[in-house]
Amino acid sequence: MEIGIGLPATIPGVTGEELTEWARRADGTSLSSLGTIDRVVYGNYEPLVALSAAAAVTERIRLLTSVLLMPLRLNVALFAKQAATVHHLSGGRLVLGLGLGGRDDDFDVSGADMRTRGKVFERQLDEIKRIWAGEEKRLAGPIGPNLDAPPQIIVGGSVDASFRRAAEQGDGWIMGGGTPDQFREGIEKLNEAWAAAGRSGKPRAAALSYYSLGADAERNADTYLKDYYAFLGDDLAGMIAGSAAKDADTVKQYAAAFEQAGADELIFFPSSSDPEQVELLVEAAGI
Repeated sequence: MEIGIGLPATIPGVTGEELTEWARRADGTSLSSLGTIDRVVYGNYEPLVALSAAAAVTERIRLLTSVLLMPLRLNVALFAKQAATVHHLSGGRLVLGLGLGGRDDDFDVSGADMRTRGKVFERQLDEIKRIWAGEEKRLAGPIGPNLDAPPQIIVGGSVDASFRRAAEQGDGWIMGGGTPDQFREGIEKLNEAWAAAGRSGKPRAAALSYYSLGADAERNADTYLKDYYAFLGDDLAGMIAGSAAKDADTVKQYAAAFEQAGADELIFFPSSSDPEQVELLVEAAGI
């Protein structure tokens, strides 16, 4: 199983210098991916813009949206062009994890309808793939830049429709939060949907987890995660903060449990924007 790391793009107060230094350090390790999470009504960096900054200072590491909320991007042609640009500029390192989203405020400010987001998402997936395949658009031809191979798409979500979309329109599935046992159940549903769709090969399966290491591990996890997940209520936000891996043994336990559950990749997201957290995770994970 590969181990990736999240960019600190949602940590309040993060600077551009911290983000790019974080990306440089991660690129010099064996970490597999730099991940981003997404929301609109918050003080975070936009995922594709953050990954484009990371692309400019890295050479090897994958760039992963894990996940980007696709129904909020109403101009599908523009989004397809933006994603293709990041993919092209990075030498083909973009992996698009795409999901629905579920916060009313994000949909309201985006002018999107949360009630129809599932149907919209499926239409968007189809349109993106046709654009990347070079479908002609008016007199000027296709929407570029031209790609030798498009970004891989992995679909997030936990309802049955999520696994169907992953099998019919994607290259795999990603679980945004949950336990290794829940991930194992998701893998079973994914494989069933994959077979029902007549797909060959094996779908990619990834998961996310939080970590917070060093002298201020407890404080950083409480401060950031309770704020980011405040919309879920104090109890659930507190549970998420409490579940972050705060020592090397817990990092290793989480990695082993998700590997045993069938994950191809586990991305650890930080609770601090200090670039030293990159080395702390590598040391804790033993990679």
